[in-house]
Amino acid sequence: MVKKRERLEVIFDILKAIRDNNNSLRPTKLLFASNLSPQMFKEYLKELLEKEFVEKILDNKKTKFYSLTDKGFKFIEKYSIVLNFIDDFGL
Repeated sequence: MVKKRERLEVIFDILKAIRDNNNSLRPTKLLFASNLSPQMFKEYLKELLEKEFVEKILDNKKTKFYSLTDKGFKFIEKYSIVLNFIDDFGL
């Protein structure tokens, strides 16, 4: 049976997807990268915007992109430390 991702894992995956795409990702590509239903994706994205982990950017053509804030980069850094700790102790 496939293990369900925890909330923090989903947030980490969303933030990492943005970071790994030159810190700029369009909503549809981010939805696919997050591997969530559209409804769940909207809920997570709303939370990440409210908590200022990501920001919405409109380019000259009014195309919407999402980008990480400093807080989003810091979350990735700290969460990676936790993951390494867990791996080091085989937990």
